[in-house]
Amino acid sequence: MATAALQQQQQMEIKQFKDFLSSYNQLTERCFLDCVKDFSNRKVTDSEKSCANRCMDKYLKMTQRISQRFQEYQIQQNEGLVAAQQKKLLS
Repeated sequence: MATAALQQQQQMEIKQFKDFLSSYNQLTERCFLDCVKDFSNRKVTDSEKSCANRCMDKYLKMTQRISQRFQEYQIQQNEGLVAAQQKKLLS
């Protein structure tokens, strides 16, 4: 029983890490494509750096906002289920 729980936890950790890598790859690809335009110089320009920083900041704020809204939605759904169960018990 303990080994099954351990395996399930390991699978969850692997899934979370894969999700993180997928998100990171999407972020880097999107910001790179949006910000890097000139390949004639080996150095990253100041405008590319600031663009990449703004892009990353905006992406992180967006994902935080989506997570917050999702949590609020889940709370509302749970409260609705509880209210429906209480109403059912009272009737």
